[in-house]
Amino acid sequence: MAAEEKSAWIMLMVSVVAYTAYLVVVLGRVGDGPLAEVSYAAPLVWTIGGAIVAGIVLNIAAGVIAPKEALRKDQRDREINQFGEHIGQSFAVIGGVTAMGLAVAEFAHFWIANAIYLGFVLSAILGSIAKIFAYRKGFHQW
Repeated sequence: MAAEEKSAWIMLMVSVVAYTAYLVVVLGRVGDGPLAEVSYAAPLVWTIGGAIVAGIVLNIAAGVIAPKEALRKDQRDREINQFGEHIGQSFAVIGGVTAMGLAVAEFAHFWIANAIYLGFVLSAILGSIAKIFAYRKGFHQW
């Protein structure tokens, strides 16, 4: 397995686990009040920070145990990476535009922050899935 594919798997798993942990913590705090009044900032920062650290550590570990041949990137690896990044970036943009719309409509900060976070998570998940799919099923240039 190429190092880039391993990195995509790591990003996929870390993103899913971190966002799931965030949802569990925030939804566990709802109680009787409205969802928009839940204390979300600390879990948001901790899960994002934890995901970044976990991604770095797991990528380093994967690099240490990988054979030297797997660490080389060729043209196909670069094209697959670019393909996956383009797909992922589209969801980051959708999240940003959604957040902007929520801000213009004067929604609570809770909804704006969560729209941005969801956009980043979907970006990471779908970009990683696109990369994995391209590695597993083949990649055809347009």
